[in-house]
Amino acid sequence: MATGALITPEKYLSTYFEREPEYVHGELVERSLPTFSHGKLQIRLGALLLRIGISCAEVRMRLAEDLYRIPDIAVFEHVPKEEVPTSPPLLIVEINSPDDRLHDVEQKLEEYRAWGVAHIWFVEPELKKLYTYERGLVNVQQLELPQFNLTITAADLFA
Repeated sequence: MATGALITPEKYLSTYFEREPEYVHGELVERSLPTFSHGKLQIRLGALLLRIGISCAEVRMRLAEDLYRIPDIAVFEHVPKEEVPTSPPLLIVEINSPDDRLHDVEQKLEEYRAWGVAHIWFVEPELKKLYTYERGLVNVQQLELPQFNLTITAADLFA
């Protein structure tokens, strides 16, 4: 949910928030509160991804001058030069929360794709489903990064 008043990126970056919102074209957009399943998956998946690069959770990223997103997990091949990365990571993972709206999730995933993220994954914990995103969500049996010899199945995540 977005606020009605527009603010500048500078104001967004300098304001303390109890629960960090995203910044989308001048508006603050609240993020869904994660459930226990979401948090458990985020840790498990983040740990599995550590072997291919620098895995981090919920780091603010600048996709454009007026667009800051906070992915559930991002994996970089090298340590970013900035504390708020402006270059896309190798991989972004979003984990669905019960109150997420599919339209909003797809918009965010498309923004990551347009920014240049090479691999975008979406995990649906309630349905125990895995997706990749290219120009839409594609249900897959496993999440893969062949160049790193990495395969993650639903059984790896939902045990």
